[in-house]
Amino acid sequence: MSDYEYLLLAILIMSIANYITRVFPFLFFIKHEPPKIILFVERNFPPIIMSILVFYTLTNVNFSVKPYGLKEIISIIVTILLHLKFNNYLMSIFGGTIFYMMLVQLI
Repeated sequence: MSDYEYLLLAILIMSIANYITRVFPFLFFIKHEPPKIILFVERNFPPIIMSILVFYTLTNVNFSVKPYGLKEIISIIVTILLHLKFNNYLMSIFGGTIFYMMLVQLI
């Protein structure tokens, strides 16, 4: 098997596995009410991810050395503004992350 065939097979298997994990909850909960833990995770997962990203951003920041955490603080502010404007967690997470990565490359 060539490298190209191996790569295509790996992509196919990962695609099928991803599809199954996405479809399974819909098939399972068509006739049943989801458990309370699933509803809890569904409701609280986006703010948890936002909090993790903020802590990750601030993990290795040294506020006593130039640029004094400026890119991290600006990224957090941009993320907050995106969330206030669009009220969409995905937009806030991806927009803030992309903005932060651009600042990391530029500053």
